[in-house]
Amino acid sequence: MMSGEGSSDQNTMMCCASCGIGAGDEIKLKKCACNLVRYCGVKCQRDHRPQHKRACKMRAAELRDEILFKQPESSHFGDCPICYVPLRVDGTKSSMMVCCSKIVCIGCDYANTKCELEGRSNPCCAFCRLPRASTQAEADRYVLKRVEANDPVAMRQMGTMRRSEGDYDGAFEYWSKAAGLGDVGAHYQLSVVYREGLGAEKDKKKELHHLEEAAIGGHTFARHNLGIM
Repeated sequence: MMSGEGSSDQNTMMCCASCGIGAGDEIKLKKCACNLVRYCGVKCQRDHRPQHKRACKMRAAELRDEILFKQPESSHFGDCPICYVPLRVDGTKSSMMVCCSKIVCIGCDYANTKCELEGRSNPCCAFCRLPRASTQAEADRYVLKRVEANDPVAMRQMGTMRRSEGDYDGAFEYWSKAAGLGDVGAHYQLSVVYREGLGAEKDKKKELHHLEEAAIGGHTFARHNLGIM
């Protein structure tokens, strides 16, 4: 037999928490961010907000912590797109292809280079097979093309280039766009910006937010920095 508390929770999820109307074929209830209650519309959610606000914030924080402290399956680099072996955190063990923004493990990059040296293939990207950039100017054109295609990895890379040139405002703009598209590395770079105040004003709250986003995505440095804060 179902307990009274369990039955009450089930009824809450089947009815609008504000007006009490039940879910049906023509009435679709939408979950609140806290996943505790549902509403039939924006007006009911707004009306119910004063009495639900505290519980909502507490549960949302709990859900956030569950995601944050969950061990990621891999680092934010993910797997090599060719052999599907997890990419190592050590950047010297992989290569980024500027033409397609793919990060390829050192083994696949070596195999591709070996084929080129043996004359079995023309110099080309190990992943997309576009011709390799022979000059820095050509590599920059590849990156710009990927930026125009809204590639977040290329945007992060462009932000890093701007920072190395001393253009902190430009770096912040590119990293912000990349983070908005879900790039984990860009979130980490923004946490550094808000910590150091280069490109934007120092902001502890925003630094923490971007560190958490990066940590959730498996960024090892972000998880370390969170641990020592």
